[in-house]
Amino acid sequence: MALISKSSEYGLRAALYIAARPDEAHVSVREMSAQMDISFHFLTKILQRMTRAGLLASTRGAKGGLALAQPAAKITLLDIVRSVEGDDLFRECLLGLAGCGEKRPCPLHRHWAKERARIEKLFRKMTLARLARETARDGLRLAD
Repeated sequence: MALISKSSEYGLRAALYIAARPDEAHVSVREMSAQMDISFHFLTKILQRMTRAGLLASTRGAKGGLALAQPAAKITLLDIVRSVEGDDLFRECLLGLAGCGEKRPCPLHRHWAKERARIEKLFRKMTLARLARETARDGLRLAD
């Protein structure tokens, strides 16, 4: 079961790929697409959203590509998820029922509200810098 959409998953993986690089060079979308086995066109659309949100900076040319637009320590997982899909994860009913809320809750509403708040707190606290350090330190993988 996926808690976040494929778009958010790929956005998080791409941002980590960029942040975990030891050099400051721009990364091509083709390189990321190939290394992480993600459709080039799908990844391009996701990265465009992240660029419009001010998380990534795009440069054209032979040495062009994408880089973080701000320090990795200032970019949170919540920033990335919101740039890719908005607040749906933190606002929508887990069962997909329209109008679910405090006045007309679904059977999971109270339980999901607690977990959703915990997840939002985790995403708000977790930065790309921290995850990039852990990725490098522990040899964690970003691809299958």
